[in-house]
Amino acid sequence: MADIGIIGAGLAGSGAAYALRDTDHDVTLLEKSRGVGGRAATRRGNDCRYDHGANYVKDADDRTVGLLEDLGTDGLVDIDGPVWTFDESGDIAASDRQEEHKYTWEAGITQFAKRLLAATDAAVRKTTRAESLARTDGTWTVTDTDGDDHGPFDALLLTPPAPQTADLLAATEWADGEDTLTALHDAVDAVEFRTIRTLVLHYDFPLDVPWYAVVNADKAHEVGWIAREECKRGHVPEGESLLIAQMSPAWSTAHYDDPLEEAADAAAAQIADVVGDDRLTDPDWVDDQGWRYALPDDALSPEADAVADARDAGLFVAGDWVAGEARAHEAVWDGIELGETLAESL
Repeated sequence: MADIGIIGAGLAGSGAAYALRDTDHDVTLLEKSRGVGGRAATRRGNDCRYDHGANYVKDADDRTVGLLEDLGTDGLVDIDGPVWTFDESGDIAASDRQEEHKYTWEAGITQFAKRLLAATDAAVRKTTRAESLARTDGTWTVTDTDGDDHGPFDALLLTPPAPQTADLLAATEWADGEDTLTALHDAVDAVEFRTIRTLVLHYDFPLDVPWYAVVNADKAHEVGWIAREECKRGHVPEGESLLIAQMSPAWSTAHYDDPLEEAADAAAAQIADVVGDDRLTDPDWVDDQGWRYALPDDALSPEADAVADARDAGLFVAGDWVAGEARAHEAVWDGIELGETLAESL
């Protein structure tokens, strides 16, 4: 039996814990937030429930659909409506891509991580932000921002976005592994992330359009994505509209710290122009979320020798930035596959 530590209870960390559920290993997750799911996040307010990070889980393959079914189909929502595209000029067009199933839950997409973890005996220590790591006598210890130590762990899995994982590696003491640590840090630090600011805009009237969401295909518009949360069963009262607008990385970076009302006014004007409905310039309430590290631009090099060397010492990394695609299911499967590796090797 081994003690395994996982930093981050997002989808990758939850997936790893799920893969270890039938082993004798003790698993502990350290999560900086008050909830689980990471960027697969759900918020409640004004009688609405909305997914303001990852919008859904796509049915990429049979194993993903099978996993969702294994976790329980009660409350599972197959989102109604297609995803269309718009261009730099804001012109919307039907997509020529084959439509795919898009899943969330009545209780929100955070259910993905919650259900994965509910199938385990893992301990989840919330509001625990890891600050530094240390390897001593063959085991790993994590020190949090309150100065408390966690561990020792025989294996330690890091799942935060690459920039935050690089910060942890920079604050790691590993006396006989400095070369490996430096090489791993440099490989992780080279993975760049895009910043996204999400604006949530509510209207007290229904929106009559044929799509669930539209995405900026040429990546030249200030709005990157507009989705209708009312297309998700149980999320928005009947007769109302709730739009999730994810602004472009350039706009999000430039306006990341703008006051909410100012940012929402700018987003609403852009959305009204794209949708062709002037009523959308005047939402009756708004919300937002800034994702400093929202989407990876590339992936950790699988050829990096430091990744294998670190694994030999019980230090692992996982996430969509390791898998190479910013998709909820990719993060989960990267965590699951790594958890299976740990189950077999420890």
